[in-house]
Amino acid sequence: MTSAPVSTPPAKAAPARRGRPSKDQKAGETREAILDAAEDLFSKHGFYGVTIREVAREAGVDTALVHYYFGAKRGLFDAVFIRRAEVWNNERVDAIDRYVAEAGDQATLEGILEAFLRPPFEWSLKGGPGWKHYAALVAQTNANPAFGGETMARYFDPAIHRLIEAVRLVLPEARDVDLYWAWHNLSGALTLTLGETGRIDRLSGGQCRSGDLDTACDYMVRFASAGFRAVCGR
Repeated sequence: MTSAPVSTPPAKAAPARRGRPSKDQKAGETREAILDAAEDLFSKHGFYGVTIREVAREAGVDTALVHYYFGAKRGLFDAVFIRRAEVWNNERVDAIDRYVAEAGDQATLEGILEAFLRPPFEWSLKGGPGWKHYAALVAQTNANPAFGGETMARYFDPAIHRLIEAVRLVLPEARDVDLYWAWHNLSGALTLTLGETGRIDRLSGGQCRSGDLDTACDYMVRFASAGFRAVCGR
């Protein structure tokens, strides 16, 4: 199976600028600080449990500045959501494309699912606290009946369509309806697992750990492969 590598910083960082930061640099840092604060709070309390005032306090800025950069709370939420969605989706699509090109006629369902699933697990493992906050936020949003379906569709559907297109290469007889139901079941398992709720730790009496994301991804590839075959088989 081919794992999707996590993006790494360049080997040599650009030299730091001397003197005071420019206005653009300050604005960029302020904007990122607001996004980080909002991401943390949204991941813990949900969209409806967070106010603009609380985000401003957490980021150490005036409330008016949050409105200046992002408008209303939904605009802030969308900015938080798309910031890391682009990274996840680009890496997943690139990983599928690489795998299919390299494997050719030898491509397997396991290899395709590994390529698609590994990047978000790797980011949660190695990307720092912000990525764990984001994974929890995606888990909440995926289960939100008010706006979850629309939000997930807007930011994730292109990558999911690429996955389904690749799965069709190895399950050519599969019906569209079966492929979409198979994905629906995988989607719930994926976001729940990335949310690291600790549920499986308690259920298993400590035999399984929700933070063991390497193992979780391995199990998910096997589980999803069997599920796709069972649902899509004739």
